[in-house]
Amino acid sequence: MATTSARALRTLSILSTGVLVTAEELADRLGVGVRTVRRDIATLRDLGYEIEPVTGLGGGYRLGGGSRLPPMVFDEDQVVAIAVALQTAPSVLTGIDDSRARALRTVRQVMPERLRLESDAFTVTLVPNYWEFPAAPIDAGVVRDVGAAVRRRHVLRAEYAGAADEPERLRVEPYRVIVWAARWYLLAFDLEREAWRVLRLDRLTAKPPTYVPFAERPLPGASAEDVVKRTVDRGDSLAGWPCRGSAVLAVPPGVAAEFAPGGAVVETVDDERCRLRMGAWSWVGLAGLYITFGSPLSEVEPVELREAFARVRALTEEVAGAP
Repeated sequence: MATTSARALRTLSILSTGVLVTAEELADRLGVGVRTVRRDIATLRDLGYEIEPVTGLGGGYRLGGGSRLPPMVFDEDQVVAIAVALQTAPSVLTGIDDSRARALRTVRQVMPERLRLESDAFTVTLVPNYWEFPAAPIDAGVVRDVGAAVRRRHVLRAEYAGAADEPERLRVEPYRVIVWAARWYLLAFDLEREAWRVLRLDRLTAKPPTYVPFAERPLPGASAEDVVKRTVDRGDSLAGWPCRGSAVLAVPPGVAAEFAPGGAVVETVDDERCRLRMGAWSWVGLAGLYITFGSPLSEVEPVELREAFARVRALTEEVAGAP
């Protein structure tokens, strides 16, 4: 019996990717005869696993939707955790993209329809960034509610804690959830303002579903990711570094918004200039961040930052004059 159980689990493992497998292939991989494979398939069906027979040339067996992932059964909260973790794993690990994608497909293949829809609500696009400073944690309920509206293409009603003292009431067409620079954003079309907006998900509280469908609009950029990266007013706030300052750069606001480190704030001065507020671990380190833009600077504050630029200049002159 133990051998039969172990063989049945291995059979489920082979079928769990959703790929069609012939009885002969199963028999060869399990080291048994075709008749034994058929008996094991019947046993698994009796246990509630939906194994679909495919007849005709090239036929075989395939694990259908609604089956459990052996030997584990996931509840809704676990499904949410798996879906989000597998999609956002590249933000902390590299070199696992192929394994992550295959794992997500395998888990989704064996989910019952209800849990598959729950998982789909957490579909996000992760955009790599080299300055991923921690942001406020996101409530899973918000991600679920917003993600469901995105997937179903339903108008979303919400409250948004922006710059105003009172939360802003929103009615938007949600287009995409984007994770960038360790922050979660919603790209949406605001029906009251009649304009595209990038909203911080950690500042948004979703209202009950509207079930009001909407048609997709043309994006105001090459892609959703591009719009988020180049939007200046996306609700970012200055990170709590020990040294914080500001300066006006001769850099277009959209460019500064894309390349400034996470936890920075960009304010538009005009089409070719912006005020950039940033923080760092030291004043010299902060001066170095501004220097990376290679731009003339003005209105530099506070005095500690101006003094740091003077120290950097003295250091570079010393290096330049060294033999």
